[in-house]
Amino acid sequence: MSKQVIAKPSSTAGLDAWLSYLEALHPTEIDMGLVRVQAVAERLGIEPGRAKVMTVAGTNGKGSTVRYLETILRASGYTTGVYISPHLQHYEERVRINAKQLDASQHVAAFQAVEAARGETSLTYFEFGTLAAFWLLQQSDVDVWVLEIGLGGRLDAVNCIAADVAMITSVGIDHIGFLGADRSGIAREKAGVFRSQRAAVIGEPNFPALVLAELQQQDIFPQRVGVDFSYRLSDDQQGWHFFSPRSELHQLPLPQLPLPNAATALMALELLDLPVPVQAIREGLVTAREPGRLQYHAGPPEVLIDVAHNPQAATFVAGHIQHRFAGRPVYAVVGMLKDKDIAGTLQALAPVVSQWFLADLQGHRAASAAELAEALASAEDVTPQCFASVADAFVAAKAQATDDSQQPLVLVCGSFYTVGKLPQSE
Repeated sequence: MSKQVIAKPSSTAGLDAWLSYLEALHPTEIDMGLVRVQAVAERLGIEPGRAKVMTVAGTNGKGSTVRYLETILRASGYTTGVYISPHLQHYEERVRINAKQLDASQHVAAFQAVEAARGETSLTYFEFGTLAAFWLLQQSDVDVWVLEIGLGGRLDAVNCIAADVAMITSVGIDHIGFLGADRSGIAREKAGVFRSQRAAVIGEPNFPALVLAELQQQDIFPQRVGVDFSYRLSDDQQGWHFFSPRSELHQLPLPQLPLPNAATALMALELLDLPVPVQAIREGLVTAREPGRLQYHAGPPEVLIDVAHNPQAATFVAGHIQHRFAGRPVYAVVGMLKDKDIAGTLQALAPVVSQWFLADLQGHRAASAAELAEALASAEDVTPQCFASVADAFVAAKAQATDDSQQPLVLVCGSFYTVGKLPQSE
């Protein structure tokens, strides 16, 4: 059988044409391993140079940790280059230089550079985009690269760059087809971002002891939450305190994003060996916002948006609702991918949900609203409403919430794809 020839975008092609090309270029969507991406990175001459590199891995909390690092570093006067994935609505969200997205034309230039360097090497969509992001960061000559791992750690394309400070935010069960179904195996894959004799931070309080022992044998000694650094709310619940081997910071402002990830970010910054003033920490905590992470809109009706798509993340969101919106009815708009733990995620949300508005997602990985309803019925005696799209479910939930005298909170969660389907004004 002859090899399929995929036409390369023309010299005048725009971003959409390039993204379509990237999607068709490799036979599989995910192809774990660093050999191909490292080879192309070498041809591109990818090298952070004078820039410090911070890498963030974890099941949940990566996006908010990246945002904390960015806002605090920016408040300290440093220039930053950030790479995240996936995006919610527009590809340009994946790269930020000094907290600003780049134009589509700049991404196209990066794709052209990668295409010229890769030769006959086949790259996945993610690998191609990761190399393009590195090329953009290198061209921008910033002080610090802040990189979010896409999947796992050890074999993720981002890991072809050795970090000065690497961190793991959390360890939960997710992506079992690629990372395994037990926490030790998943933790081992994520710990692949650590390097011997380089700084490492673990923000997961229940990190598997077996993997810690293996790391020590590799001359890797991470700073661990609850052991080497800690944090707690102040007595009046209006601030928080951070404790590490080098410092004690008291009465810090409570951030909008999850507090555990703020503590992980502070520990990582302490190990970066760049001066970070306390006032910059305070400013960065207050200003840190991340679309799709505990994203609140006053309404009416009030809306909370979160990309939570596994039981660990859903448990955190449910706890946040119980703390901030105690006693309020919750109308949950949920769409999920079928390769996630649907039953476990819905079960974690169930204690705070009054009514369910389940939505179909699109694509080969998408679960239908009917499949969500079946998973929900196996654990809860409820009658959810099902909709053909996230937009339809959201409109219905808002309409019913507006008419409800108890002023329900509308929660939207379940996937990046779910949140990405909301109107941009939300």
